[in-house]
Amino acid sequence: MSDDDDPAEESGTPEDADADEAEETELVPEVSAEDLDARLDEAAEALEAAETEADLDEVETDLDAVEEDLERADLPEPDEDDDDAEDPREELESRLSDLRDDLAEQRGPYAADVVDDVDGVQATLRDTRWTESGETDLPAVVDEFVAAVNDTLETDLARDGDDDPEALADALDEPVAAVEDADLDADEDADAIAALLEATDALETGVDDAEEWDDLLVHEQLRAQGFYDVLGHYKDFPPELAALKEHEQQGNVEMVLLALDSLGSEFMEEHCLDALTRMNDRGAFDAMHQRAQKRDQPSIRALGKMAAEDAVETLVEYVDSDKNPTLQKVTFKALGEIGHADAVQPLADKLVMDNDEVRPYAARALGLIGDTRAVEPLADVAADDEDDSVRASALWALRQIGTEDALETAAEYDDDRSFVVQTEAEKARDALDAETAEAAA
Repeated sequence: MSDDDDPAEESGTPEDADADEAEETELVPEVSAEDLDARLDEAAEALEAAETEADLDEVETDLDAVEEDLERADLPEPDEDDDDAEDPREELESRLSDLRDDLAEQRGPYAADVVDDVDGVQATLRDTRWTESGETDLPAVVDEFVAAVNDTLETDLARDGDDDPEALADALDEPVAAVEDADLDADEDADAIAALLEATDALETGVDDAEEWDDLLVHEQLRAQGFYDVLGHYKDFPPELAALKEHEQQGNVEMVLLALDSLGSEFMEEHCLDALTRMNDRGAFDAMHQRAQKRDQPSIRALGKMAAEDAVETLVEYVDSDKNPTLQKVTFKALGEIGHADAVQPLADKLVMDNDEVRPYAARALGLIGDTRAVEPLADVAADDEDDSVRASALWALRQIGTEDALETAAEYDDDRSFVVQTEAEKARDALDAETAEAAA
């Protein structure tokens, strides 16, 4: 080791460590709760006296310093055995938070607030469905705002374009740009900002007061769209039902769909779906199929009654919805009514599912389809299922398929222990006997 390699220089002497500790102690002086409380008193007084944004910035700087010292302060902990003991840290943090809230409230307003509010109005104009009356009122509201911006900023803006809501929303771009270009200062231009905010409030109020489509009652919406125009003298009550029947007679699918979308009662929903089922044209199918794709069960029922083969692919996707047995029951029945071969295997797979309340629906759907591929799995259910209602449903399905093989399989259970199973088997036996007699004749 050379003379230059002094271990004391590498690791530092105890005197150096003491010096560092003393310096650190000097940099972080003790802070008491009383000191912090007094500084918050001073900040509160300064906040009350503040007249400009610069004054408020100084108060915020003071509050930041108090928060920093509070975080590192070693304050006494409250006595755990005394429920009424006060926690000085908690009290100081609460007071600091309140002062920050007061500071935020005292700031502004700013020109950016005007811009944000107008942006919101533009979104409302574009996203809202307005009545004819509402669209008539909106142009004057926008024109008043443009005029107020001209008065305040000494600009010469003029609204160009149509009076439709989309064009009115676009027309507000120029006033917004004028406000941004004015570069208004919260202190020096406080009066101008206040005037612009007042104009913005009037703009928001005017748009809010304009009549929206959702402001109308359901019957007013229907009347505005001509739903009741087909009515003359009618006997049915309510009038919506009379109009619905007339629209069905005239083949007005769009009006029936309008009623389905607008009228919330189960009574009218049932009649609308029945009407669409009877109409059974492409428009009705498309509407029901779209709803069925969102798992709407009344629409799935309607598709079944329509025997809508184009919906099979969609409905088969719901066959495995074991967590939604109600949906499965509706879907199985609809697939059975449609009778498409693509549903046979998916339904046959559900004959062994756990839910014995759903298995009968799978069996009966297979019977409605009538595909002979289902005979063997239905025979297995009749022989092995532990639930008699499921076994009876399997025999019912075999009777619907109606081939000799299917009927003979079902007839084997004419002395079964279960009455419901025995009844279905006897009907199968009767059908076989009738076929034999017919063949002999």
